[in-house]
Amino acid sequence: MQNPFTTTFSKIPDYTYIPTEKTDEIIENFRYDNPSESVYKITGVRGSGKTVILAKVEEEFSQKENKDKGWLVYRLTPSRNMLGQLASMLNKEKFIKNTPKSKSINLSATVLGNGGGIGLSSTENESFFDIGVELEQMLIKAAKENKKILIGIDEVSKTNDMIVFASEYGKWLRAGYPVYLVCTGLYENIEQLYNVKNLTFFRRAATIKTEPLSITRMSEMYKVRLNLDTAKAKELAMLTRGYAYAFQELGTLYFKKKEDSSLDDIVDNLKSELFAYAYEKIWEEMSTEDRALASLLVDKSEYKRDEILSLMEKPNNYSVYRDRLFKKGIIQKRQAYISLALPFFADYIKEYGMADA
Repeated sequence: MQNPFTTTFSKIPDYTYIPTEKTDEIIENFRYDNPSESVYKITGVRGSGKTVILAKVEEEFSQKENKDKGWLVYRLTPSRNMLGQLASMLNKEKFIKNTPKSKSINLSATVLGNGGGIGLSSTENESFFDIGVELEQMLIKAAKENKKILIGIDEVSKTNDMIVFASEYGKWLRAGYPVYLVCTGLYENIEQLYNVKNLTFFRRAATIKTEPLSITRMSEMYKVRLNLDTAKAKELAMLTRGYAYAFQELGTLYFKKKEDSSLDDIVDNLKSELFAYAYEKIWEEMSTEDRALASLLVDKSEYKRDEILSLMEKPNNYSVYRDRLFKKGIIQKRQAYISLALPFFADYIKEYGMADA
């Protein structure tokens, strides 16, 4: 029997996908004739399911029913010339009957390669060619044909390509073209784009933060896919604390377990996988201040605000660091209490992080 669980980052689980309200929120909004939001930013800690939400939205609007309603779905790669990629994709659509008059776009040239740039096949004066102008003409034609264009971008960050694309997209948004954007990224990477000149729309765009998966839905998935009773399935689900990567990894380890393997053995293997493939990178990307606060949360499941304040060297900064770690998905909070959000992250900090805190 094939393992139904998926541990590869950015891969959509075929048999163990658990739907979330966040996905439904985006899809429902875009289905309206005049959606209230045109841009969604999906943030969350590594392995929390950002890419899966994006992929499910793309999948929905790629269905025949939505294609027949005029939806076109494009995934852009942020490490290459994004305007060039979009121009290439739009140029292939049948509703655009003519290629740009000033220059024809060479789809096999540098558009799809590294280093950016638009391949031009004619010998006319290239100073008259502007990719932004050509794209706008394509979008005008798309609007006349009642098309709606959904653009997906995974793992955005403050790069020149992203700034150029976002600046152009802001113009399309102000012009009212039917172009919608869903992007994912770590909180700190998306935050860096907020202060870029002319990207005010990006700051104001709706932000979707990944949340822990439902314990009930995870339990049911373990029960069905691993042939477990309700109590054992719930026990496994509780171990993951709703962290999407842990849910898939624990499912894989349990599926592959040997007959004489104990749950403790499986948990030890789970911790090793989380430490190596998620937590090491998460810890590396945290600031010194973030690490210091997280290191104060390792001995109990939950801490009261006053407890943490008494342990901090600079307690006046507590709210700043707490809110930043919450937005990154590293801690969770309720009223005057905070705690680490990720399963066994306290163990990682105690074993590998204390020297860096």
